Amino acid sequence: MSNTPMAANPLTRAVLEIDEYVSGLGWDQPARLFALVDTARLRAEQPSLADRLGLGDEQETTALTPIEQDEIPTGKPLDEFLGTIAWPDAVTGCALTVERLMLPPSAEAQVPKDLDEAALTKWVARHPERQEVRMTVAVLRDGARESALRLREKDSATEVLTGSELVPGLARALTATFEE
Repeated sequence: MSNTPMAANPLTRAVLEIDEYVSGLGWDQPARLFALVDTARLRAEQPSLADRLGLGDEQETTALTPIEQDEIPTGKPLDEFLGTIAWPDAVTGCALTVERLMLPPSAEAQVPKDLDEAALTKWVARHPERQEVRMTVAVLRDGARESALRLREKDSATEVLTGSELVPGLARALTATFEE
């Protein structure tokens, strides 16, 4: 992922690497789940897998390697699916990319109060100020978290917003996949 911007934090680098990978697939993609593993540990314990992933010795030893998991079932709500995940000890963290529609804060006062989830989704989809966003959220077992947000209308690596508290609900759901 040679176009990934440099970041000081390995988790931020992993989030940006995943964002770049998924952006190369285009928009209107299903949610994607990734395991995050320590690159040095992967090289030491599974050198053939590290070779297949193109992880040469020149990479720094603190890096995280994202490994895409099987497809997320489409017929199950995302929160229910996340509740079924259990990670092996070798997995340091996990990340999820998902596309959603969002409204600017100025539109929140316009949201009708009596809508169920399906009706609210339709209402947002028809709203003239809606924006499509791809969220990449990653968490580590130790509680660290990072997110990257990419708007469809500003689909450029230089326009990706990062921060640890951008999508707190999804970060909490991913953190719960590490709880016993």
